[in-house]
Amino acid sequence: MNTFSLTISKQAVAELPTVEFNGAITMVETPEQLEAALADLCTHTLVGFDTETKPSFKKGCVNKVALMQLSTDTHNYLIRLNKLGIPATLRQFLENPAITKVGLSIHDDFNVMRRTEPLDPQGFIELQNFVKEYAIADCSLQKIYAIVFGRRISKRQRLTNWEAPALTPQQQMYAALDSWACLHIYRYLLDGKFDPASSPYRAPEPEPAQS
Repeated sequence: MNTFSLTISKQAVAELPTVEFNGAITMVETPEQLEAALADLCTHTLVGFDTETKPSFKKGCVNKVALMQLSTDTHNYLIRLNKLGIPATLRQFLENPAITKVGLSIHDDFNVMRRTEPLDPQGFIELQNFVKEYAIADCSLQKIYAIVFGRRISKRQRLTNWEAPALTPQQQMYAALDSWACLHIYRYLLDGKFDPASSPYRAPEPEPAQS
């Protein structure tokens, strides 16, 4: 049990070098492309997961999830839900407990999807909870990645239009990086490669109470 916590400031994150996803990125926009993507993903027992939603600037208005990213170590599939919906084959993948899916804030993602689709997600790891075992107090993917790897995930594309007819190369890279980062963090921690005690981001310990 760690008696300390790890946290990093926004300023410290901003000063870190950026990271990029160097694997293959495949856009999935047709049922045939989805079938091929799931055939590959089902050969893996661990994948990264994330979603993107077109931002809404009206109070109380929440758009449907537009994009689902599923990543292996070397290949990222960007599934355009705004064009495909959630077919039975994709639902079966999300409900398959034999395949571990690692994501961040997954409860929020599925709350939005359940408004239009009956889903019972199985085999999911919530990264925000998992990293607490390694003394990491921050909850955002950007800060968690910075603490573990000393690199920065750029967030410039977060508030762009994820329902656009075609996603830009910048959007594709951003989306792929987020789901891959979840997988990369989880595997790195699980393999025992991260030592919280030697991290430079240990929060100052509170002063002992004076009697």
